[in-house]
Amino acid sequence: MEPGAAPQLASQQDTQRNFICGVIEGFYGRPWTTEQRKGLFRKLKFMGMDSYMYAPKDDYKHRAYWRELYTVEEADHLSSLIAAAKEAGIAFYYALSPGLDMTYSSPKEIATLKRKLDQVSQFGCEAYALLFDDIESELSKVDKEVFQTFANAHVSVTNEIFTHLGSPKFLFCPTQYCGTRAVPTVQESEYLNTLGSKLNTDIDILWTGDKVISKTISIESIQEITEVLRRPPCIWDNLHANDYDQKRVFLGPYTGRSPELIPHLRGVMTNPNCEFYANFIAIHSLASWSRCSMDSKMNSSLSSDIKLETENEDEMPTEFLSKNVYHPRVALKNAISDWLPEFFVEKEAWGPITKPQPQVQMVMPIIPIIPSINTCMSLTTTTTTSTNTRTVPEVNTTQLQALADVCSTVSSSMTPISNPVMNSLVSPTKVVTNDDIINPIPSTAACNIELPKKIPISIVPVPIMEAKSAEAESVGLNLGNQIYESIASRGNPSAELEIETKDQVLDATLEEEKQVLELETEPVASLSVDTMLDDTSLSPLSGGGNEPMECSSSIASQVSPKEEEIIKLVTDDVLMESVNDVHSMHVESTTSSPLSNTEMREHDHETTMEASKITTEDLGLLCDLFYLPFEHGSRALKLLEEFHWLKTNANVMLKERCVASKIPKPEVSEWLQRCENFDVLCGSVGELLIKIANCQNKEICHELYSYVWDISGALSLLNCYIKWLALGQFPPNMSSYTEGSYTWFSKGWKEAFMSGDQEPWVFRGGLIADLQRLMPVDSGNDLFVYKLPEQPTANYYLLRPYRNADELDVINICTRTYLQWHSGLEGAEHIHIDYPLPASVANIVADAIVGPYITLNPQLCIVAYDESGALVGYACAALDVTVFRRNMQMCWMAELREKYPKIPIPTLDADVDDSSVQLNKLIAHFMDQFHNSYDEVQECPVEVSGSFPAVLTAATLKEAEDRDSGITKRILTVLLAALRANGCFGVHVCVPDQDPGQLSFYTKIGFVEVFREERSKCIYLGRRF
Repeated sequence: MEPGAAPQLASQQDTQRNFICGVIEGFYGRPWTTEQRKGLFRKLKFMGMDSYMYAPKDDYKHRAYWRELYTVEEADHLSSLIAAAKEAGIAFYYALSPGLDMTYSSPKEIATLKRKLDQVSQFGCEAYALLFDDIESELSKVDKEVFQTFANAHVSVTNEIFTHLGSPKFLFCPTQYCGTRAVPTVQESEYLNTLGSKLNTDIDILWTGDKVISKTISIESIQEITEVLRRPPCIWDNLHANDYDQKRVFLGPYTGRSPELIPHLRGVMTNPNCEFYANFIAIHSLASWSRCSMDSKMNSSLSSDIKLETENEDEMPTEFLSKNVYHPRVALKNAISDWLPEFFVEKEAWGPITKPQPQVQMVMPIIPIIPSINTCMSLTTTTTTSTNTRTVPEVNTTQLQALADVCSTVSSSMTPISNPVMNSLVSPTKVVTNDDIINPIPSTAACNIELPKKIPISIVPVPIMEAKSAEAESVGLNLGNQIYESIASRGNPSAELEIETKDQVLDATLEEEKQVLELETEPVASLSVDTMLDDTSLSPLSGGGNEPMECSSSIASQVSPKEEEIIKLVTDDVLMESVNDVHSMHVESTTSSPLSNTEMREHDHETTMEASKITTEDLGLLCDLFYLPFEHGSRALKLLEEFHWLKTNANVMLKERCVASKIPKPEVSEWLQRCENFDVLCGSVGELLIKIANCQNKEICHELYSYVWDISGALSLLNCYIKWLALGQFPPNMSSYTEGSYTWFSKGWKEAFMSGDQEPWVFRGGLIADLQRLMPVDSGNDLFVYKLPEQPTANYYLLRPYRNADELDVINICTRTYLQWHSGLEGAEHIHIDYPLPASVANIVADAIVGPYITLNPQLCIVAYDESGALVGYACAALDVTVFRRNMQMCWMAELREKYPKIPIPTLDADVDDSSVQLNKLIAHFMDQFHNSYDEVQECPVEVSGSFPAVLTAATLKEAEDRDSGITKRILTVLLAALRANGCFGVHVCVPDQDPGQLSFYTKIGFVEVFREERSKCIYLGRRF
């Protein structure tokens, strides 16, 4: 046959075969269960799709133990799957991945492969696949004696198996499965050309596009690979794959591929999220796409018509729902409508919440911050604090490319972990992990990550203006329980937001998308903006790991702590202790009613339950937060933009505090209004978390809850920081201190993210990481490593600045935690003091520990509160320990000496209970502290104050930490950001060396010992940020 005739013949054959459209279960990590797969077959049938490929990378006998035959029990499950697929009219492709350790030239290996597939054929299977992705591309010494090239080995084995099975439906995944993997190029690849010329033409070849995860797939690129392979490819689409990042799940519509591709393809199969229930939109929108022949984006007049007709209507006119036109946003709206009922199907879920993605253990190098204020470097010589333009240099990325190489290859810097051997074919409803069986195949690492030749580096001009102290002043802004109150207004049609929140959903069209792009690229503010490049706490390349066809991820891999002590401290911080209570939110009625009390309670309960049900608007917000690998949804962008605008323009609040006029200026009113809108938008995410926790389908809840919990935690930080900025307690040159490294607003960063030029694992963490990076804390990666809740809970904590009315609550928390820390710590003697303390000394502990902070520096205090508004924790600080100690001695200690006069502590009889004895010791300890340093100010050692000038105290109720072990870290993060806004980059705590309770508390939140003072028997713990 002439070479040029092959594509034509293949095209003629394809016209007689159906377009393949379906799902590949081809990800790394925990496989789906038997029952989930059967449910998938029914969905595929309903959506008009026709194919499913069984290829879970970490299932027991698919890859690691591919030679082993199935047991009777496993055979029953696999047979039932194949039968269920047939019943639904779905082609069940059984795939094997033997390439990791197969000797291609061995007749014994070929016989083993045939025997395995023959067994599966006896179960009724009629379609197969051989996958040679993510393997070494070098032949073994034995194989080199038989095969001339790697491609010849693959062709030989595959053709022989295909013939042996009777030429069934057959898919083949090459080692060079995308454009960036082709060596040297697609057209010049010896491997791909050999496949095209020698692989049986009835075998379909899988292809992922230009990249492993391709943002777009063009007709031109498909024509190119078709010419090389001499047949149209079947797309293995990783657009929705998330097994490379534990912080991302993709709920956006199928996009970036015009339906005009369909005549040029053999088929499209999506390899979606690891979470089974998170894939409804990915599959539904792909099914919609497969029925179309034209992309609406190609017709601007049609797009504007759709916008015009649907802006104020829930129903789409039938003329715009043509089967031939595909619009991603319309497909998303339709998918959400069909997805919503699944949330109300009552299903139980057992066990703790666990991430399905595999893990890889890493020790990552640190991305250099060039320069940052804490590096004492600058690229400029002179500046002023009112500069409106700053030079943002673009530097060569040699260092960053080296980091990417470390992120993407197995080396001494990364320790690959063998994923646990999992078996999804022994139980209908769960995947069984067998720890007794060793997985001989470690997770394959990603490779070939490329970076742009130049990446902009944020700079901080110098010199830094000296910060002036500022007094706390109340601002006319609601800093209260916005989230908890927002549910009550759910049914109020007049409760509309000025920003696009709950009521802006799915009717968004191309015009709206265009506005979003304009929002990204144009200044948001009408104010004069001193452009800021926020610093980051998570390095943009801080994670490495495996790709979607070769993926691994871990929470630990997303942090790059600077001290080994911190690394050690956070390694245990991966799973959260059990939180079992799942409660619905109860909101009291605010209106009078003629109903009886009982009827009112029933009515309120029904109203609350109705308001707590998830809606299409809620799902629209959920999809916006977790959109696509190269794109954030509109409300996700709104969160980023609004925070950046508020932070950049916060100086108007400083001026307002100084002027203290009764009528705020327009720019102040604008700032306060946008602050309130941002609070509402953050509240809608918190409300979404509560609704997901309360949804009836607990399987969906378990899969999605941790993602929304992460987002809610990040937003609680940002929202609290904005509320702190509203107080105006920062210097005019704050922007000089809060600039650092990469954020969404760094020059070229979002453009690189959205371009699709990089694989998405380069930008690990998605929106969660983008939000966290906006918090101005360097060297704070460990602050964002939290233990996940084991169970979904509607009870979670929010943050806000301290108010005067909080004094009693803070005092009580301080006293309770101090007594808890000292319970049972005096050698073998058990210490127990009843709480509350006697009235005369009820506040003596708090007066000594936290009193001077909330009295002298209330503007540097952050508190956490629960759904009822009750405080559960606090963190307070002072900028300069020397000044603070002097003021405390002059003002605070004098007041305490008067409040607690020095009187002899009576000696108690031997028969007095132990609690009273311990109470007397406690009182005597603090009385000595108040009176023995009458004229003396205890100096902080210069070894401490030089690098850690700020001093801090914090406490969180034990029951709050049991429910949310990350709450103290979140409080601390906001306080450190406030300190940094005031030009401080190091903080310490002073703990008695005989106080292991406090030592443990501060060590867990990242403090390390920096100095030990023998005279006072104190240990100084510090941390940079």
